[in-house]
Amino acid sequence: MNKIKIAIDGPASSGKSTTAKLVAERLSYTYIDTGAMYRAVTYLHQKSKNIVFDKSILDDINIEFKVIDNVNHTFLNGEDISKEIRTQKIAKAVSSIASVPEVRKKLVDLQREMGKCGGVVLDGRDIGTVVFPNAELKIYLVATIEARAKRRYDEMKKENSNLLLEEIINSIAQRDEEDSNRKHSPLRKADDAISIDTTNKTIEEQVTEILKLI
Repeated sequence: MNKIKIAIDGPASSGKSTTAKLVAERLSYTYIDTGAMYRAVTYLHQKSKNIVFDKSILDDINIEFKVIDNVNHTFLNGEDISKEIRTQKIAKAVSSIASVPEVRKKLVDLQREMGKCGGVVLDGRDIGTVVFPNAELKIYLVATIEARAKRRYDEMKKENSNLLLEEIINSIAQRDEEDSNRKHSPLRKADDAISIDTTNKTIEEQVTEILKLI
């Protein structure tokens, strides 16, 4: 069977990343975590301590994904930043950085280069509409904001016992608003994408449904 490009889009915490990783694993495909790429640029910007985004940081940027002990790791310019990019501070800032046209162009170019030969699973917010509009399979995951917030809360509460569910709900609602209304590559469902509501589905059920579609 020819190796195809699989695009999985959807709002924050709809299950995109976990599902995409498992689909890639079952198919022996490469998983490209596009969200981590935008978080990596956000991390680099925050590390620079510049108030205004400095476009020059994109000039020699190098982002790689490596599987270490069966866990996906994100490397930025040779540094493993997997934990650093999963903080609330990064989550709150990533949408504004992702809206910078130069950031989107740079990362879209990198993503297209990574996936040009197929055999890839990419997840994000504009994979099926902008990055790979010719992807052979496009999935759009949705879920209620309460279900998405609970997932994010369960992921983060071990590291922050003071975290409030209401805080996560507000953060995701803000992210949805920003992602859907940004000028460049807004979050939207591709016309030929297949919607899957993950509100009451387990990750395994999501993966199985996508594999059947393939």
